[in-house]
Amino acid sequence: MQDNSAALQAPVVKNIPQRRSYGDYVIITLALVCTFIAFSPFGYAILTSLKSEWKSGDIIPFLQFEPNLLNWQQEFGSGGAETMKALRNSSLISLGATLVATTLGTLAGYGLARFKYGIGNRNLVSWFLSQRFLPPVATLIPFVLMFRDLKLLDTLAGMVIVNATFTLPFAVLIMRDYFADLPPEMREAALVDGAGEFTTFLRIALPLARPALVASTLICFAFSWNEFLFASVLANRDWKPYPMLVAGSDTVRGIDFGFVTTRMLIAVTVPVILSLMVQRFIVRGLTFGAVKG
Repeated sequence: MQDNSAALQAPVVKNIPQRRSYGDYVIITLALVCTFIAFSPFGYAILTSLKSEWKSGDIIPFLQFEPNLLNWQQEFGSGGAETMKALRNSSLISLGATLVATTLGTLAGYGLARFKYGIGNRNLVSWFLSQRFLPPVATLIPFVLMFRDLKLLDTLAGMVIVNATFTLPFAVLIMRDYFADLPPEMREAALVDGAGEFTTFLRIALPLARPALVASTLICFAFSWNEFLFASVLANRDWKPYPMLVAGSDTVRGIDFGFVTTRMLIAVTVPVILSLMVQRFIVRGLTFGAVKG
């Protein structure tokens, strides 16, 4: 008999490198150009923060200007008391508003996902969504009058309330979509085993919604950290946040671009670091349920 073992052996396939087409090079070039355009303002800001005397045409370090850390030393050195106070104010306001908005938004999102209300869940969701289309300046005067009567002007509690009010819709909508996509059989099994509704939410639904919880927390924190409109009216002395310090970097001789860029980079650094630390949770939390089968 003829030995066919050699014929039964699978052919050896060599890894042949594929050549890139012209379309691939065009896409790569466009991606590099878009990346350069997106990061060029930050690069220019870093260069400007390293100048003790600002000149618009000096952009090449060690050739057109001598870089130094004078602006950074003044921000965090002996003259940085105002900077540290503003950073403290922004941190406390953002953390407080994020805690309130995330807590209430998580409870509201779970309720909208698991229960039916008489006026219709779709109407409630639309109402929360409409709060993001409402111009904040339209509510500025009512907030001023209300906070004046309640003695909440230029206080931590007042700033936390106003920031939590306008970041709450983000938490409600994100958490509602995530809870709605969780299998209802898990909740029903927990109820059959004797768990109460709040226990089911706390021990089953909430741990599974951790990615959405992290995403909504970071979004609420970023919006509270960058809020300027209400802070410029409701907090004029003791509880001024850091964005107001950035806007007040002008002097009697004009705008000091070195201070502006230094403070801008400090303001941007905190949300960027937090985003990088929880990036995987953000992507999963925001994309969960986005593609329906």
